[in-house]
Amino acid sequence: MQIVNAQSKQISGTVTSAEDGLGMPGVSVVIKGTTIGASTDIDGKYSLEAQASDVLMFSFVGMITQEITVGDQSVINVVLESESIGVDEVIVTGYTSHRKSEVTGSAVQVDGETLADMPVPNVEQALQGRIAGVNISAASGTPGSEQKIRIRGRSSITAGNEPLYVIDGVPVISGSVSSSTATSSLSAMAALNSNDIETITVLKDATATAAYGARGANGVIVITTKSGKSGKANINFSATYGISNDAVDGPTMLTGAQREELFYESLMNSFDLSSQAEARSFYEANPSSFGTDYVSWNAAGRPETDWADLITNDNAIMQEYNLSATGGKDGIKYYVSGGYLKQEATVIGSELERFTGSVNLDFDISPKLKFSTKNSASHMFQDGLLEGSAYFSSPRASKFFMPSIDQAYNADGTLNYETTSLPNPLFIAQNDIDQQRFTRIITNNSLTWQTPIENLTFTTKMSIDYQVFNMKTYDNPLRGDGDGETAGRGEVANRNRANYVFQNIVNYQLSLDGGHEFDFKAIQEYEERRRYFMYAAGDNFSDVGLTNLNSAGNPTDATADYTDEVQASYLGLIHYAYQGKYVADVTYRREGSSKFHPDHRWGNFWAIGGAWNINREDFMANYDFIDMLKFRASYGKSGNNNIDINQYQALLFYDSNYGGEGASYPGTFGNNGLAWETSYSLDLGLDFGLFNNRFSGSIGYYSRETQDMLLRVPLSLTQGHPNRNENIGRMENKGWEFEFNVDVVRSNDFNVSVSGNVATNKNEILELALDTNGDERNITSTTTRVETGHPVYGWYMPTWAGVDPDTGSELWYVDGVGSETTDNFNDANQVWQGGSAIPELTAGLNLHVDYKGFFLDASAFYAGGHKIYEQWHRYTNGTDVFSTLYYQGVNTLMDRWQKPGDTGTRFGKFEYTGRPWQRHSKFLYDGDFIRLRDLSVGYDFQKNITDAIGIGGLRVFVRGTNLLTWVKDDNLKYDPEVDTDGFTGMETPAAKSFIFGVNVKF
Repeated sequence: MQIVNAQSKQISGTVTSAEDGLGMPGVSVVIKGTTIGASTDIDGKYSLEAQASDVLMFSFVGMITQEITVGDQSVINVVLESESIGVDEVIVTGYTSHRKSEVTGSAVQVDGETLADMPVPNVEQALQGRIAGVNISAASGTPGSEQKIRIRGRSSITAGNEPLYVIDGVPVISGSVSSSTATSSLSAMAALNSNDIETITVLKDATATAAYGARGANGVIVITTKSGKSGKANINFSATYGISNDAVDGPTMLTGAQREELFYESLMNSFDLSSQAEARSFYEANPSSFGTDYVSWNAAGRPETDWADLITNDNAIMQEYNLSATGGKDGIKYYVSGGYLKQEATVIGSELERFTGSVNLDFDISPKLKFSTKNSASHMFQDGLLEGSAYFSSPRASKFFMPSIDQAYNADGTLNYETTSLPNPLFIAQNDIDQQRFTRIITNNSLTWQTPIENLTFTTKMSIDYQVFNMKTYDNPLRGDGDGETAGRGEVANRNRANYVFQNIVNYQLSLDGGHEFDFKAIQEYEERRRYFMYAAGDNFSDVGLTNLNSAGNPTDATADYTDEVQASYLGLIHYAYQGKYVADVTYRREGSSKFHPDHRWGNFWAIGGAWNINREDFMANYDFIDMLKFRASYGKSGNNNIDINQYQALLFYDSNYGGEGASYPGTFGNNGLAWETSYSLDLGLDFGLFNNRFSGSIGYYSRETQDMLLRVPLSLTQGHPNRNENIGRMENKGWEFEFNVDVVRSNDFNVSVSGNVATNKNEILELALDTNGDERNITSTTTRVETGHPVYGWYMPTWAGVDPDTGSELWYVDGVGSETTDNFNDANQVWQGGSAIPELTAGLNLHVDYKGFFLDASAFYAGGHKIYEQWHRYTNGTDVFSTLYYQGVNTLMDRWQKPGDTGTRFGKFEYTGRPWQRHSKFLYDGDFIRLRDLSVGYDFQKNITDAIGIGGLRVFVRGTNLLTWVKDDNLKYDPEVDTDGFTGMETPAAKSFIFGVNVKF
C-alpha cells in the first residue's frame, strides 16, 4: 500500500508474548516522540492512526521495547520478548516496578529459580553471599530457626535492627514466633515455600526504602510470589531427598584419662603434693570429699562415653515435595501449589515438618476492571530442644559439659538417668517435650480500575496476615529440669496475631512530546496489628508420663494479655524519565504510629534520587561495546519505630499479686517527647554492562547517619526504673559495595560465568546521652562497650598477657598491651580490643557452568574484620574444678603449664578451686571465615528426550550445602556463623547437607 502526501491511515495488529504466544493486554503502543497512542485490549489487539514515516513503539513492563517504522504496512503484529534476564531486567520494589536502567536507588534482585532448589526451610538462607552489604547469620542450625539479617550494618543501638519484609506489596510480620528464649526459635518466615517465590529484592538505600517510612531504616526485603500465566496448564513437580550433618564439629572434649590427669594435677598444685601418684593416693583416701568418682570408674575398667556421638543424629533425613500448576484463558490466570517438607535436626529429638499451599488468581472482570487475589497457608510443627545452655538438659550442653566418665547406660542396658553429672540427654529426649506449632494464612486481594481518564488507574488492596502459635513444654519429674521438689513441670502458650493492611493507590502515567515520561503514584495505607497471648504453667504432676497441665497438682503461673498498634500513612511517588537517558525519583511519606504521643506521632520521610544512563548519550555512539553505563545518586530520610508499645506513657502494671490479691506497681517511666528514630542516607553508584553484557556489575558508596536514636538511657536507682527510652545519640555506617558478573564463555552449548560481590562496613558511634555532669553515658558490660568514636558494642575487656613461666599463673595487662602485668584479674582494667561483632568485610563468589544440558553451580561466602567471643569458656576452658570436677573441659587444656620454665603454654597451672567468671581477651577470636555455601551438579534432559516421553521438561541434580568451612583463628572451634551479638553458644551449628533432586514439568 503506497502512502501519498503523508496522509494518516489506520494501523492495527496484535501483540503477543514470545513466552506463550498469547495476546498481551495493556501493552502501550505510541508513535515515538508524540502522545498519540493506544493500549492493547484483553486479547492483545490495538488500533491507531499513523503515517508512513512514523515509528511505533511497543512497550510493557518486563518486556523488551520494540520500535517499528510504519512504511506501507496497515497491519503490524508484534511479538514481545521478556527482559527478565539481562542487564536491564525489571526490578520489583514493592510499590513500583522499573527497568534496572530506570532504578535510581540501590536495589538487588534474586530470581525464584535461584531459590527453588535450595534445601533450606528459610528463604533468607539462600541469599547469603549473593547480595553485597547483606550479612545473614543463623541464630541456630535447628530447622526452622530464625535468621538474623543486617543490611549495611547496624543502624540502631537498643531499637530493632531487623529489615522490613514486604510480600506482594504489603508489609508482613517477621521474626521469631517462639514464646521462650530457652527453646529453639521458630521463624515466621520459615512458613514461606521458596518454590512459590518469583523474586526477592533487597532495598538498601533511601530512594528504595523511604517509601516504607517508619520501617525502612534497616532496609527492606521485598518478596513477590508467583502469578498465573495465560496458556495451557503447566504442571511442575519437584522432589528432594538427602541427609544433613553438622558443618562444624565444635571443640573436642577431654577423655576420661586426660580429665583424671588434670584433676590430680590440680591436687598437686593446691595441696603441695609432689607427684601424680601422691595426688591419686590423697584423693583415694577420701574420694567422697571431692564429689567425683574416679575410684568406681577405674574399678569398672575406665569406660569412656562419647556424649558428642550419642547426642548427634548422624545423616539426618531431609525431604521436600512440591506440586504446582499455572495457566489461564478467557481473562483468568491461576497459580496453585502444594508443598511438604520434613527435616530432622542434626541433634537427637528435634525435627521440623511443614505443609504449604497457595492459590493465586488474576481475573479480568472487564477490559477496565481487574481483580487479583493471592492466598497462601502453611502449618509448621517443630519438635524443638533447649538451646544456648539456658538449662543443662540441652543435648548440646551435654555434649560439651558432661564428663566422659559418666555412663549413658546401666549394666542391664537401661538408660542411666540417676547417676550422671548432668541429665542424660538420651533420657531427656524420650521423656521431655519441647514442641511448637505455627499456622500462618496470608491473603492479599486487590481490585484495579482503569478509569475513563486515559492512563489513570485506581487500585484498592486488602491484606490479612493471620498467625496462630501454640507451644507445649514438659519436664519429667525423674531427672532434669523438672526433678526435685517440682515433681515435673509443664508450660503451654497460645498466641494469635493478625496484621491488617489496607491500601488505596492512584496511578497516573503521562507521556509528553520529546520523550518525557512521568509516573505518578499517590498511596494511602493503614496497618493494624493485634496480638492475643495466653500462658499457663504448673508442676507436681500426679504421675510420670502425664504431660498435660490438667494433671499438674500445683498451678504456678497463668497470664493473658492483648496488645495492638496502628500505623497510618500517606505516600507520594513521582518517577520521571527523559528519552531513557535521565531518570529522577521523588518520594514523600507522612506516617503516624500509635507507639508515640499524639504530639509526636507523625513523621515525615522523603528521598530524592537521580540516574544518568550515559551510554544512551549521542557522544557514546562510537563506544558500542558499552551496553550500560549508569550513574545514580540518592539521598533521603527514613525512620525506625521498632520499640515496645506504650513506652511514651507513665503506666502502672497490674500483672502481680500481693498476699493473693491483685496488685499494681510502676511499669514504665514514660516520655511524652518520644518520637521517631531517623536515618539520613547517601548512596552513590555506577552500574555498567560491557561487551554485549559479558561483563556487568556495579560500584557503590553509601553513608547512613542515624539520628535521634531510640535509646534506653539508664536512670538513677532512686527513680524506681532502670532506664527509659529517649531520642538521643547519633551513629554512622558507611562503606563500599562492588558487584560483578562475567560471562567467560557464552555459546549455545557451553557457558561459563562468574559473579561475585564485596562489601565493606565501618560503624561508629557519633553521640550519646550525657549525665547531669555533662559526662557521656556509655553502655558498658563485662565484654562490650558503647562509646563515641568506636563501633557499637565494640569489644571491651581486660587483655590476657599469657602465662607466667615461673609460677604458672595466668597474667593480664593492667592497662592493655605494653603496660605492666598482674596475676590478679581484679587489677586488670577493661580496654578496647578493636572491632566488634559486625563484619567489616563480606564477600560472595558464584560460579556457573553448563554444557549440553549438564550444569554446575557453586557459591561461597566470606565474612571478616570482626571478632567472636567464646561464651561458655568458664565451664570448658577453666584450669579449675569447672573442667575437672563439675563439668568437662576441652582437650586444648592439655597445653598447660606444669613446671617452672614452661613457656608458650596457652593455659596456666591447674588448681583445685572454683574461679568466678573472668572474661578477657584470651577467648576473643578473629571471626574471619569462608564457607562453601552451595555446590550443585545436574542435568537438564534435552527436548527430544522429554518430548519422546511426553513431558515438558526434566531435571535431575545433586546438591550440597556448607560443604567446607575455613576459619582463620585456630582457637575458634565453634561454628563461626554466630548470632549478630558475636557470642558463641551451645546452639545447633549450620548443617552440611547432601541432597538428590528431580524436577518434572508436564
